[in-house]
Amino acid sequence: MEDKTLVCKECGVEFLFSAQEQEFYAEKGFQNEPARCPECRRARKQQAGANRGERQYYSAICANCGAETQVPFKPTGIRPVYCRDCFQK
Repeated sequence: MEDKTLVCKECGVEFLFSAQEQEFYAEKGFQNEPARCPECRRARKQQAGANRGERQYYSAICANCGAETQVPFKPTGIRPVYCRDCFQK
């Protein structure tokens, strides 16, 4: 593989798609080359993150120590839920 120069579909600037990046894409199984330059990709990710809104947390009781905790998913009762300290242990 050798370095390629691509054109960003967002801003029209030429950017380098290095042989190392191509190997990474192939290793991950990506079929398409990047369509945006690194700056536009970064800006797009930031914008997408800002549009997600605030994360909702749910109350749960730790299955190990019995403490009340907040988790970023709705507990179903099928699997145990642990507080941060118990989970890290």
